[in-house]
Amino acid sequence: MWSTALSTGLSLGSMYALLALGFHITWIVSRTVNFAQGSAMMVGATVGYSLIVTFGWPLLLAIPMTLVICALFGLLIERLLIRPFHSKGSDAWLMATVAGGILVDNIAMFTFGKEPRQFPVTDISFTLFGQTLGLFSLLIPFCGLMMVLLLTLVRRYSSLGKVLEACVQNPRAARLMGIRVSYAIAAAFAVSTVFAGIAGMLIAPLFNINSDMGTLFGLKAFAVAILGGLSSASGIYVAGLLFGLAEALITLWFGSAFTQIFTFSLVILALALRPDGLFGKKVRVKM
Repeated sequence: MWSTALSTGLSLGSMYALLALGFHITWIVSRTVNFAQGSAMMVGATVGYSLIVTFGWPLLLAIPMTLVICALFGLLIERLLIRPFHSKGSDAWLMATVAGGILVDNIAMFTFGKEPRQFPVTDISFTLFGQTLGLFSLLIPFCGLMMVLLLTLVRRYSSLGKVLEACVQNPRAARLMGIRVSYAIAAAFAVSTVFAGIAGMLIAPLFNINSDMGTLFGLKAFAVAILGGLSSASGIYVAGLLFGLAEALITLWFGSAFTQIFTFSLVILALALRPDGLFGKKVRVKM
């Protein structure tokens, strides 16, 4: 039971971290976040299921196409729901992205259906140190760690990272240097929804797929992003693992009825002690 709880907690935590990294990417570039991030995860899961199971596409074609569709979803979010308000100094993008997520969820309900579905995939189990583990349970944390390392390397050591930093620190100076700030922000939103799509496809074999699956996942991912610190990719990953492990252990000890109560109580307590997140720097978030 302990090994199952720990592997489940790591898988959930890494999935939350992947979603929360999407909030991190858009925040460091534009100081905005996409509250339809959970819906982007749902899009990745439902489109991946439709292409692979319903239409019979091979994985090598279905996975890239799913990620392309997720990227286009991110571009639409930025162009239609973020830019018109953010360019005028308005915070209405917050409510616009919430409404956009609800709209996409309902479109998925009418096209994909209400009934939960699951990938017809059998998890490959193996024994490690006397404990039985599933391949998917280890694949999700591994992918999350690789994404964090990639983001950190790109941001600190690449010219692209310097461009992204310039866009948020001084957009006017960045434009004078020939940087197309609007393109950089749009790319950030595309990457953030690709991360969500990856999380959706990774978690789909372990959980039921339905049109409203992203609502609670997105809320928890935002809690993870705030808990880890919106400006810290590594902090978000650690916070995601802690959140997932806390959920799994609380469920093991007290039952699923108490999971949300205790987990979010711990989040509130942690933020009361560390208002800027466990690993974040002082930032102002307009709500």
